[in-house]
Amino acid sequence: MSLVPVVALVLALGVASRVLGDHFRLPSVLFLIVAGVLIGPEFLGIVSRETFGGGLTTMVGVSVGIILFEGGYHLHLDKIREAPDALLRLITIGAAITWFGTAAAVIVFLDTSIEVGLLVGALLIATGPTVIGPILNVVTVRGHVGALLEGEGVINDVTAAILAVVVFEVLVLGDGSLSFFLYDFGLRLLVGFTSGALVAGAIWVLLTRSDIGPDTAALHARLIVLAGIIVSYGAAEVVAKETGIAAAAMAGFILGNVDLPHHEEVIDFLDDLSVVVLSFVFVALAALIDFGDILALGVAGIAIVVAITVVLRPAVIYLSTTNERFTRNERMFLSAVGPRGIIPASVATLFALELEVLGQGEAAQLLAGTVFLIIFATVILQAGPARQIADYLDVSPMRTIIIGAGRVGLSLAERLEQDGENVLVIDNDPDAAERSRERGFRTIEGDGTDSAVLRKADANRAKTVVATTPDDDVNLLACQLAKTTFDVEKVASRVNQPDNVDAFESLGVRAIDLSMATAWSLENVLERPSLSGWMNELGRTGDVQEIEVTAQDLVGKTIAELNAQIPEGCIVGLLTHANGKTEVPTGDHELAKGDLITFLGQTDAVDRAVKRFHPHD
Repeated sequence: MSLVPVVALVLALGVASRVLGDHFRLPSVLFLIVAGVLIGPEFLGIVSRETFGGGLTTMVGVSVGIILFEGGYHLHLDKIREAPDALLRLITIGAAITWFGTAAAVIVFLDTSIEVGLLVGALLIATGPTVIGPILNVVTVRGHVGALLEGEGVINDVTAAILAVVVFEVLVLGDGSLSFFLYDFGLRLLVGFTSGALVAGAIWVLLTRSDIGPDTAALHARLIVLAGIIVSYGAAEVVAKETGIAAAAMAGFILGNVDLPHHEEVIDFLDDLSVVVLSFVFVALAALIDFGDILALGVAGIAIVVAITVVLRPAVIYLSTTNERFTRNERMFLSAVGPRGIIPASVATLFALELEVLGQGEAAQLLAGTVFLIIFATVILQAGPARQIADYLDVSPMRTIIIGAGRVGLSLAERLEQDGENVLVIDNDPDAAERSRERGFRTIEGDGTDSAVLRKADANRAKTVVATTPDDDVNLLACQLAKTTFDVEKVASRVNQPDNVDAFESLGVRAIDLSMATAWSLENVLERPSLSGWMNELGRTGDVQEIEVTAQDLVGKTIAELNAQIPEGCIVGLLTHANGKTEVPTGDHELAKGDLITFLGQTDAVDRAVKRFHPHD
């Protein structure tokens, strides 16, 4: 079959895979890799290494450059600020542990040379936006978890590609000197980042200083950005091999963090473009999988998969995420989701071909077989069931939006974060927004009464919106938008003037009268100091949680029977009946559907009680 219909088929399968992924709420890479295998030499034989001739490397390289540019464009500084220490450890110490640990496993289990082991280890540092992006499209996680995955994907892709090239040229083909290794690695990073920064600067000047007619400005912006991606990639490649992806990622990162004209149009264009090139690259490379090379690894191959996924990945994540913001379940999720993508596949294919030319066919088969086995295994075992893993570990909370980054808003954000909520803060004051980011909260600088800002915050998928500004008019308008435009189920607001409470409650907003709340807190401090002290520790040592009786195994059960089943350190403190009456229940109270049960006690015990009787909360 000629090249044109093959390319058309690959693109069609790629787009179909994306549609299926969106429909079934599964990462599209799962369908992409299956589609590639089906049309590859192992099954239908439509695509083989000879199909694309010598052009495959160039096509894949440019496509990866586009994907990494798009990934860098979405990697905003405020995302990095959500987990800066964890990300720094993950891309430095974590990358080193992954590199040397994988190399050791390959050397021990496959009895190969140190050079080949280090080459495989370098390639498998990468996760990449090609596999992380589709996962985050279907899995909602708290901001710092998503930021860590995105940051790791973009940065470690660049590190892995350049490190692998340096290992290949210096250790496999060269004299293996440490000084030249470090020099070559640093030089390639410098070339890539410098090229990307220069091109990004040129694009910014063109789009901000040139006199482009308003009718065609958005179109020209998209075309200039596309040209910039190709130029940054190509210019860096001319200077040093395999530095183009670093240039593309740097250009995207810089442009995504400046005030670029027609920003929204550029984002939409990049998203559409990345879908097309991702579809092509993943299907094309999956078609080149040689199952003979994979099967030849035998039990040793399985041992390497276990070493990487069960030993190294969890170790790296637990060393990197020492910050208390990462819950135990979030660490488990990050440990279970580290699929490998395009960079290992594309660079391994290139090196395997070069090793075959050098007469090292056995090393080429081992390299390709090991890398594709890890890609195949991690995509199937980690990317495919990522949403189910997230649901099982309960790390996909719906978003809680707090409008107002003042003292009240940030204090509330801190307490909700401790309870495991997915918090996002909105404030139109740049200084307040910056303070919120410094506290580690995902923050949008903008007007909380603007529907476009709320749409950007995904208010249509939010569980709760809380307005906490000192201006009742602002709070009322924000709550009205949340209720009427975005249909948010739970909306609450701080009310600064008691006379305004009725206006909020008429909209169905839960109004918190600030003066009454303050008086109530002061009364507790004076009259019930022990209770007040315990309430201040909520989310730390103690907790209070409320669930609705919906499960059939709860209906008709007495409080005494329920108390016998909940964990030690937790009790049923209050019972609210469907008619709204609230009381401290006795042991013989029977539960009815729609009743609200309030658990109180030790944080861990309350959490286990809620999950036991309300597993989806």
